[in-house]
Amino acid sequence: MSTATLPAPTAAPAPMSLFERYLSVWVFLCIVVGIALGQWLPGPFQAIGRMEFAQVNLPVGLLIWVMIIPMLLKVDFGALAEVRRHWRGIGVTLFVNWAVKPFSMALLGWIFIRHVFAPYLPADQLDSYVAGLILLAAAPCTAMVFVWSRLTGGHALFTLSQVALNDAIMVFAFAPLVALLLGLSAISVPWDTLVTSVVLYIVIPVVLAQLWRRSLLRRGAGALESLLNRIGPWSITALLATLVLLFAFQGRAILQQPLVIGMLAVPILLQVLFNAGLAYGLNRRLGETHAVACPSALIGASNFFELAVAAAISLFGFESGAALATVVGVLIEVPVMLLVVRWVNASKGWYEAGLKP
Repeated sequence: MSTATLPAPTAAPAPMSLFERYLSVWVFLCIVVGIALGQWLPGPFQAIGRMEFAQVNLPVGLLIWVMIIPMLLKVDFGALAEVRRHWRGIGVTLFVNWAVKPFSMALLGWIFIRHVFAPYLPADQLDSYVAGLILLAAAPCTAMVFVWSRLTGGHALFTLSQVALNDAIMVFAFAPLVALLLGLSAISVPWDTLVTSVVLYIVIPVVLAQLWRRSLLRRGAGALESLLNRIGPWSITALLATLVLLFAFQGRAILQQPLVIGMLAVPILLQVLFNAGLAYGLNRRLGETHAVACPSALIGASNFFELAVAAAISLFGFESGAALATVVGVLIEVPVMLLVVRWVNASKGWYEAGLKP
């Protein structure tokens, strides 16, 4: 079936929730609260930092699970059956997400962190900053892409199928890809810790979420929707709590060099705009509909920042530049992605004028 004949989305774009719309505000407040608490009450936070088993911080591990599992409950791996119907858009998504995005981020990290901004950053953290940027780019978005797709009138089944396929690939590809890019960047990372992160923060949550999802669906679709509405605040609370912990440990470094967040944001911003534009243009060149091109471009631009934060903490620690770099990705996610949303919406006429009849 030609992708040009895909049915238009039936649902009107849903508005963003209060938390989603003001995510950057909440993250900024977490920066302030975390830094203040870390300076005023260093003892309790140091005790939390010592609560580790096999290089995994137990409180953060629990918070990450509470964050990730509600998001994975939304993923329907049955949507993989739709992949063949939308093969052009899916091909663009996979190419950008796995063959371009991580490598382009590694290149931008090398340019800006190791060269352009190197004189203004702590020398002992340069490798860690680059590692955090790579972790951020190697994890395609899982949850927020549904929000961005709705705001552009994206094709709902295509959005679901590309998320399901990316999640399936991520189980097997995340660790080797991260290890390869860190190796190319001359950054050593213990394989056992990397594999442990994948098992803890991808494999186990995916399995638990899918088992829970199937159990709920046997009682009817309303049971799943009801649960997602109830546990949504848990995910939000866990994210904010994790950020407070991170900034409590990062407080001293940020106070000493407050411009570090802005410098880390530059390669992330450029990477988002480049990959979104590339995916959008490729879909137009291949004759895909605008409703497919939008979610394809948006998933190429956004990141599964919860996984990136968890992996950075496991691999490099709370106080590392890697953890800080992944959190900067959270900070700029909403304003940058809303910019991309406005861009693809405003260019719809141009996009459709260039499609082959």
